[in-house]
Parts: sequence; C-alpha cells; structure tokens
Amino acid sequence: MRIATWNVNSLRARLDRTLNYLREHQVDVLALQETKVKDEVFPDGAFEEAGYQAAHHGFNQWNGVAVVSRIGLEDVRTAFPGQPDFAKPGEAPQVEARALGADCGGVTVWSLYVPHGRGREDPHMAYKLRFLHALADDAAAWLARNPSAQIALVGDFNVAPLDTDVWDPQAFEGLTHTSAAERAALDALTGAGFREVTREHLPAERLYTQWDYQQLRFAKDQGMRIDFAFCSPALAERVTSVSIVRDERKGKGASDHVPVELTIE
Repeated sequence: MRIATWNVNSLRARLDRTLNYLREHQVDVLALQETKVKDEVFPDGAFEEAGYQAAHHGFNQWNGVAVVSRIGLEDVRTAFPGQPDFAKPGEAPQVEARALGADCGGVTVWSLYVPHGRGREDPHMAYKLRFLHALADDAAAWLARNPSAQIALVGDFNVAPLDTDVWDPQAFEGLTHTSAAERAALDALTGAGFREVTREHLPAERLYTQWDYQQLRFAKDQGMRIDFAFCSPALAERVTSVSIVRDERKGKGASDHVPVELTIE
C-alpha cells in the first residue's frame, strides 16, 4: 500500500498535476491539503475517472482537505472530536475545514492542515497550539481504546521541529514555525504514542518539503520540512520506506509543497 500527503495549494490550479502524480506514482491513498474549493465544486468526477473515490471538506477559497482512495473510502469524518473553532474578525466562531478522516483499506487516514499561526503574538497562534494539543489528546484516546489501531495522521503541520528543518534558523527568529511552543505542541503527538515515520526513514538534515515562491527559494534550496506522517505504533511497524517527491516542485504551476509518500507492508 502506498499512502501520500500533499499540500496542493489550490486543486483547481493543479488538478492535472495531481491526477498525473497519482498515475505515475501508483498511489493508493492521497491526503490533500489547501484544496481551496467548496464541496459543491470539488472535482469528484475527475478522480472517479482515474479510479479513485474522493471525500472532501471545504467551505470557501481557503483551507480545504481531502482524501482520495482506490482501496476503499468509508466512515468519513470532517473534524476530529476535539477540534477547536476559530473566530475570524466580524464572524462567528467556526470549526474550519482543516481535518478529514476516512478508513481506507484498513487504515484510518487523517488529512490535516494545521493553522499557520501568522505571528507569535497573533490570536491565530493560540488557535494553532489549541489545534495541535487537541489533536494529540484525541490521538491518545484512540490508542487507549485500541492499541493496535492502524492510524496515519498526515499533512501540513506548519511546524519545523528541528533547526535543520529550515534553511536558516536565524531568519525565523521571532517568527512562526520554529518557536518552542509550536515544537512542544507538535511533539505532543509523540507523547500520545504516535511515531513520526518520515524522520525515522529519512533522517537526513536539510531535507525539505516546502519552498516559498518568493526570492527563488527553491532554486537556492532554501526550504522547510513541515509535512509529516505520525503513525500509530502498529502502523509504523508496517512502514517500509518514505519518499519526498522533490521533482513535483519543479516546472510551471507547481505547488510550494511536494508530496511525501509512505510505502506500507
């Protein structure tokens, strides 16, 4: 089984690239983030023609998550139980389209788009920390109920856990993604019993999954490693390899992120 995660940064702009990627890499399950489409305009038909079922959760041109699968798609959930809401200025609080879970071929796959944070003193940062801690609490509860559960928490976590996960730690001083609070919140998933398998299989330093569009970051390899896969212990034991598909950042119309693939025994 091959499971992948990819922040596609607008599915409307990158549908053809996404379908080509599925075909060329023979991915069984793909978790997508930042689809930026409403449910009613999600291209279900295009995925069906390619042999995939699709589940999507999106309200507007922001956020949006999906899981597409060719090995079954059941028990779709559009939020994890403790997922916090967020109130935008002038709007009522809302549980945003940042999490979607589905059972695919015996594995529960969660596509997750963790809030950015915007700034260390911004209300969005407090929201980000609540989101990660609530996810860790729920993840711990799932394992407590079933220690042999097959669960993959994959996506764009918007946290660089190590200094070597950013191209220049000094450039991030006082900004988001590298603060002690964010790193501790992400590490709570490990405390919940989950294993971050991409690091286990690809421990190399300065191995990035995202490069900003500005200032030729990709050409200079000035990126960040912020896309991960936290697996339950039983599933982590079945992961045989991990790949970061760097070539997907090349060419016209690329997302700023690249897919991360897990091969599961």
